[in-house]
Amino acid sequence: MPDSAPRNLRVARETARRDILFAVARVPGTSRLIVGSSEGKVLDIDVGQANGQVQELADHGRYVTSVALSGQTVVSGSYDGKMIWWNLAEKKAIRTVDAHARQVRMIATSPDGSKFASVGDDMICRIWNAADGARIHELRGGHAERTPTHFSSMLYCCVFSPDGRKLATGDRVGHVVVWDVAAGRQLAAIEAPTLYTWDGRQRIRSIGGVRALAFSPDNNNLAVGGVGQIDNVDGLSGPSRVEVYDWNKKEKLYDFTGAQGLINRLVYHPQNAWLCAIGGGGSGIIMFHDPAKRAMIHQGAVPMFVHDAVLHEEGTSMYAVGHQKIAVLELKA
Repeated sequence: MPDSAPRNLRVARETARRDILFAVARVPGTSRLIVGSSEGKVLDIDVGQANGQVQELADHGRYVTSVALSGQTVVSGSYDGKMIWWNLAEKKAIRTVDAHARQVRMIATSPDGSKFASVGDDMICRIWNAADGARIHELRGGHAERTPTHFSSMLYCCVFSPDGRKLATGDRVGHVVVWDVAAGRQLAAIEAPTLYTWDGRQRIRSIGGVRALAFSPDNNNLAVGGVGQIDNVDGLSGPSRVEVYDWNKKEKLYDFTGAQGLINRLVYHPQNAWLCAIGGGGSGIIMFHDPAKRAMIHQGAVPMFVHDAVLHEEGTSMYAVGHQKIAVLELKA
């Protein structure tokens, strides 16, 4: 794998959009991105083309919050509670599944591409067969439906471990569960309460929660991202925050913070050279942290508030999507 150099971070290309893009997956070996839009569409955008050639794949009619890819199969999730399977090669929809009783928040693909996992605001995680859409497991009971102050909770994110044997899920109050994928049972639970802010005096509302999760390449550690304690719940006036745990021991190893805002995506370098945290506040936020030295490598800005990002397989570029923009980021040595 070529060397990557986070300190050399630069924006190689920007593609303007009129919508907000909440999710991205990349077709391997191409410059084609599958994105989920605030206009309810799933789009295939070739960012290698000068004008960003666009093809519409699916229309959920409501915010598309997640997209995932397995071979030539794309699956999308939306505020409509549905998941739509799409065959890229044949350019046709395969199936639509009523996946969750409330909004779908995230879909993850297992490393071998055989499974999808989805989470929604019904506080349930479901694992699906990627090939035929059959439901393999329904993971219930790990996350409470209500917050400690009796408001509805949200199940924001999920991620498979690199070996595909574990799955982590994270919710609004900073509760993280690690599941055994084969058995469909809970292995461990982690509490990250600093990522959750409750204002019981003025606004009577909460903000924050676990917005991003990533297992380390050796499967042993789990990074948890979001926003730290917030002074003003009407805005993202808290520090972007990442906490890293030994999930098996339920022990926090270290944490780091950055600019004011929210971390929406965590990406480990495949050889553990760095952990990238990306998101936004008043503008786009990106941080690269050295897991071995537990030290910051680089903090910078990106052109927009970022909702999702995907790393190129060579590890020297990244594709980020968010508010009215797609950005191709280079990390070349």
